[in-house]
Amino acid sequence: MNDNAKLFTDGQAYERVMGRWSQLVATQFLDWLGLPNGLSWVDVGCGNGAFTEILIDRCAPASVTAVDPSEGQLEYARTRPGTKSAQFRVGDAQALPFGNAEFEAAAMALVISFVPDPAKAAAEMARVVRPGGWAATYMWDVEGGGLPTSPMYRAMKLLGLPYVTPPGSVNSRMEAMQGFWQRAGLRGIETRVIRIPVTFANFDDYWESNILLVGPLGQALARLPAAERERLKNHLRETLPAAPDRTITHEAFANAVKGQVPG
Repeated sequence: MNDNAKLFTDGQAYERVMGRWSQLVATQFLDWLGLPNGLSWVDVGCGNGAFTEILIDRCAPASVTAVDPSEGQLEYARTRPGTKSAQFRVGDAQALPFGNAEFEAAAMALVISFVPDPAKAAAEMARVVRPGGWAATYMWDVEGGGLPTSPMYRAMKLLGLPYVTPPGSVNSRMEAMQGFWQRAGLRGIETRVIRIPVTFANFDDYWESNILLVGPLGQALARLPAAERERLKNHLRETLPAAPDRTITHEAFANAVKGQVPG
C-alpha cells in the first residue's frame, strides 16, 4: 500500500466525510458518460464502494470488478446492499491486475490526486479496456476550492493553523486530467465540471462529519492541540452561513474527463 492509500483505511469514517458526496457526483458523472447498460466495468480505486454502488444501480452492468489498495476500505465496500454483484480485490491503479482489453469501461472516482503517477494509472485504464470502450474519471477541484471540506481548509489557513493540502492537488486541475488522458492515447476526449450541494443538518452535524480522523484533513486535525481545535470550531460556528432551519449548505465541484480507447 502506498503512503497515499494509507490516508483512507476506515470505510465507515470515509462514508461520512466523503462517500455520500461522492455518490451525488457519481450520479451526474454516469449520466454524462451515457454508456449503455450491460457492460463489463472496472472500478479503479473503489474505496468503500460509494461509487460502485451507484454504478451498479444506474448502469445495470454485466459485471463490475472493483479494486483498491486498502483492505479496510474493501471490507466496508462488501457490506453495502447495492454491491453484492461486484467482485472486490486488492489492487494498485498504477499496475492493474488484469490482462489487456478485459473490460468495456473503466472508471476512477475521486482517486487521481492520490495516485503517485496518475499518467500511469490513465495508461493502465486504457490498457485494460477494449478498443472502442471508455475510460473516465472525476476528482474534486482541490486547487479551485471544490472539495466538500474546503470551508474547513480555508478556516485553518485564515487562523494560521497547520494543515496539509491533499496530495497531488495539481492533478485535480482540468488541464492536468485532460493531459493524462491524452498521453494515454485516448480519443474523443471530453471534460465537464460537476457541481453538487453539500448540506448538513446543523453545525454539530457539520463539525462531527468533518473531524473524523480520515484523509489528510483528519490527520491535520488530529495533530492540533485541543485549544486550537476549539478555536477553529468557534470560528466556523460564527462564520459558516446557516439557513433559518439551521442547515448549512455550500457547493462542492469536481472536474471530470472521459475518452475512448482507439481501435
